[in-house]
Amino acid sequence: AGCAPIVRLLESGGDKLVPEIPKTIARSIAIGNPADGPFAVKAMNESGGWAQAVSDEELVEGIRILAETTGVFTETAGGVTVASALALAARGHFERDDEIVLCITGNGLKTTDAVRDVLPKAPVIDAKVREVAALVAARG
Repeated sequence: AGCAPIVRLLESGGDKLVPEIPKTIARSIAIGNPADGPFAVKAMNESGGWAQAVSDEELVEGIRILAETTGVFTETAGGVTVASALALAARGHFERDDEIVLCITGNGLKTTDAVRDVLPKAPVIDAKVREVAALVAARG
């Protein structure tokens, strides 16, 4: 929600993009005046595509969910992807059993500052098989 001029243009039904000043932790995609914004909206309209804005809180939750369920630690743009998919599902754009593909390309180590206080701390153990086994057993 801190920088979504393409979403706002699509939702408005207009043809003129209104630039925004980015206010988001998703710095890699914080482009307030995208040159191809109108083209992107045209492509979505012609293909039946969708666009979704999410808050910084939702994107951080997307990072957490992806890490917890897949072991993939993404950067903030990937969190936007996950959060957007969840929001689109909640809006009925696809069903629970539908197969969808999310392209997650950024490594979470690039934006650790964005999630440092939100994600659980990683356990520190000795490099011993029995300690790894005990940790795995404790986590189920």
